[in-house]
Amino acid sequence: MTYCVAVSVKAGIVFCSDSRTNAGVDQISTYRKMHRFGRDGDRQFVILSAGNLATTQAVINQIKNDIQENAFTNIFNVPNMDSAAEYLGQVSLAQQSKYNLGSTIYEANFIIGGQIMGKPHRVMMVYPQGNYITTSKDTPYLQIGESKYGKPILDRIIEPGTTLDTAVLCALVSMDSTMRSNLTVGPPIDVCVYEADQLMQGRYFRLLQDSDYLRDLKRAWDERLKDAFRSLPPIQWDTMWDPDKDQAGS
Repeated sequence: MTYCVAVSVKAGIVFCSDSRTNAGVDQISTYRKMHRFGRDGDRQFVILSAGNLATTQAVINQIKNDIQENAFTNIFNVPNMDSAAEYLGQVSLAQQSKYNLGSTIYEANFIIGGQIMGKPHRVMMVYPQGNYITTSKDTPYLQIGESKYGKPILDRIIEPGTTLDTAVLCALVSMDSTMRSNLTVGPPIDVCVYEADQLMQGRYFRLLQDSDYLRDLKRAWDERLKDAFRSLPPIQWDTMWDPDKDQAGS
């Protein structure tokens, strides 16, 4: 399984992805799901991938080949982020069509985010069918893979004015919550922070299985959650409701 998230705020974009893939409990491997492409001063992109591993690797390899061969359309000559998402969708469809035979499915999902000179920074999620969606003021983040466990913290904290440092913490807590509930998602954890209008490769770091920071973050979040739960107002059975009385009056 996979979990990837990209958070787009006014200050820039935060990308976070795990690195665990599996084909059953006895076939667990580690592969990067974060891929960075850029030309300093002109454009910067980060692509997150989820789904069939053969398809995602083929898509990334094709993108690299198109750059090297200076293909008519490649990620270094598209005019805007919409065109970048459309290009990624077409490459994905082409790779899927090579292998989608019978009932076997080789679908993949992608998140692409970044900025082209003179354009605003943006994030898009590209579906297996090649179409895509983008973030909005109401939903300034996108997820692929095992998304449900890490969603609550993002919904509660992230808004357009959120700082990049806060967005990084939210992304890591979102990842920790996902790893806690789904063992098929796990380290190493890749994080990239792109500052708006920099047009340079963003800050990048990787948290390994034995990372002290990852362990401390997990412990602190667990403790704060328990503290918050203990501070909730107690149930007032006598004043809140009386099921027997409601039944008697019905």
